[in-house]
Amino acid sequence: MKLLLINPNISDSVSELIRSEAQRSASPGTEVEVLTAPFGVAYIETRFEALIGAYAAAQLAAEHHTRFDAVVVAAFGDPGLTGLREALPVPVTGLTEAALASACLLGHRISIIAISQRLQAWYREVVESYGLGARLASIRALDRPLASIGGVQEDHAQALKVLAERAVDEDGADVIVLAGAPLAGLARSLKGQLPVPVVDGVSSAVRHAETLVALQPGTAQRGSFSPPPVKLNCGLPPAIARLLDRSA
Repeated sequence: MKLLLINPNISDSVSELIRSEAQRSASPGTEVEVLTAPFGVAYIETRFEALIGAYAAAQLAAEHHTRFDAVVVAAFGDPGLTGLREALPVPVTGLTEAALASACLLGHRISIIAISQRLQAWYREVVESYGLGARLASIRALDRPLASIGGVQEDHAQALKVLAERAVDEDGADVIVLAGAPLAGLARSLKGQLPVPVVDGVSSAVRHAETLVALQPGTAQRGSFSPPPVKLNCGLPPAIARLLDRSA
């Protein structure tokens, strides 16, 4: 089995965190490849940045998906996931979708711990889009400058742990989701240190992607996730144009 994880941000240091956690989480025999966006921002905080990241993810997916059994959008907020699910002939999931799916199997009320205050409104919208707004206990986030996006865990591990503890004690969280690729692997470090289960997006996405491949559920040929209809297009990167043509 071969899994493609796409980092829609341009940060190589974050891609390395994704790769390390994905390789630790993957089943024996599963091959993991991580690709970094060729353009965009260091890390996504806003809806507009997510739009840019979604296009970067689409370009990489169009260029490389034929070598893989499943694709993971490796950024919290899942930029471009639903569009890729329409266009690609292989299963697609993302860090948010997969982490929430894991959390739903572990408890009822879910709290998300994030790295930036600016993320909160967008994250809430994403959770609501998955139909889980009623189960969201809270979103708590760091409120301090980030010197290095790849070093968030080392720089702010204790503060993130405190936020998680407050989510349990004050918000009634049954499960904690550590949000974002920069926190990949932190759940392993915090294992046993928090009073409720802790979920990591990268490890969840890898395992759920493996399950989807193993289940062989087929792809949509009708309905809202059927391939985009063929129509005139102009100015698109060649791989995306080919993907649209293939969607016939």
